[in-house]
Amino acid sequence: MTRPAGAIEIAAVARRFVVHARETRTLKELLLARGRTGAQEVWALRGVSLSVEPGESLGLIGRNGSGKSTLLRVVAGIIKPTRGTVDVGGRVGSLLELGAGFHPDFTGRENVFLNGSIQGLRRREIRERFDEIVAFAEIEDAIDRPVRTYSSGMYMRLGFAIAAFLEADVLLLDEVFAVGDEAFQRKCFGRIAQFKQAGGTIVFVSHDASAVERLCTRAVLLREGEVAFDGGTHEAIAQYRRQLADDLDPAERGAGLREWGSGEATIEEARLLGADGTPRQQVLAGEPLTLEIALSAHGAVAPPRLHVELRDDAGALVAEDVVDTAALGWPHAGGTALARLEVPSPPLEFGRFHVRASLEGADGAGVLHALDDAVVFVVYPDGDGRGLVRLGGTWAAEANEGAR
Repeated sequence: MTRPAGAIEIAAVARRFVVHARETRTLKELLLARGRTGAQEVWALRGVSLSVEPGESLGLIGRNGSGKSTLLRVVAGIIKPTRGTVDVGGRVGSLLELGAGFHPDFTGRENVFLNGSIQGLRRREIRERFDEIVAFAEIEDAIDRPVRTYSSGMYMRLGFAIAAFLEADVLLLDEVFAVGDEAFQRKCFGRIAQFKQAGGTIVFVSHDASAVERLCTRAVLLREGEVAFDGGTHEAIAQYRRQLADDLDPAERGAGLREWGSGEATIEEARLLGADGTPRQQVLAGEPLTLEIALSAHGAVAPPRLHVELRDDAGALVAEDVVDTAALGWPHAGGTALARLEVPSPPLEFGRFHVRASLEGADGAGVLHALDDAVVFVVYPDGDGRGLVRLGGTWAAEANEGAR
């Protein structure tokens, strides 16, 4: 039976990997070990069954190691399941990792034709779409250079353009927005929306909850290779965030995670105010600032700690503060509170800064709600200053008795 274009049927799929303690061994070591290589079986997927209808947008979420990327590779046909079956109708386009399928010594032009051929397109069909691909990727000046000379952003743009413009029936995306600036992300969303409106099927893996909610009406939460939840995107994300609540600093942050926590209390809004009380995204060095954070308790919740971190663009910690919300009028029985941190003369000199805010248990264990990039703002120097912060202080000359 031929499955309709865009339909996906995953039946009891399991996938096993054999992991060795040492990836490389000499012949002498292998002979001495007599086959005892310390191999360990790892089941990345355990009996996963899913049906995706043509035109549906499905989000796959879960902690690192839960099997999301493995499942995408099985659907793409890159790896075969150890058990179970996968049936996909129509042509599959995929962007599973940065620069996947690129030959580093080939030019961008050659890699477009190579990837198109791998996906089953004739050269004539690739030529018809070539100009669109290059224009979307914004690499007209570099299209005839080897891709090993490309930046990570150029890699991502070209890879996404190839996957999105080759008229696939199914589009598989794995953390496609983890690299790239905001303008590129908006451009990608626009192209994906066109693909979706045209009836294409999307399977999307991301740690960015806002991206999953924006794109998908249904989400599957994986836990240790099994389906833990399959349903509405909002509820799936809520369950995922609760999985992360015990970690103050989850490893998934590096892959795009921006929000997590058990959810009993939440940070509803955070904003930076200037001296005149208006919201600001750009300020002058030394200008008075106020950080305003709106908090909500969903029922009777003991006062948590409000932890605020200020980091630079590279992620280095610039400053932090922790305050007991009991001193800020925390609503013990449920409700809202407004916390304000006033900084009359901030020592920031120049740069782009990120505020991370989190509500943590009174003992510092467990996260009720954490929000990365709660506020992002730019500080401009008011003179010729450089560096992240002002040195401050006052110079003075000490009298030298021997001087005449």
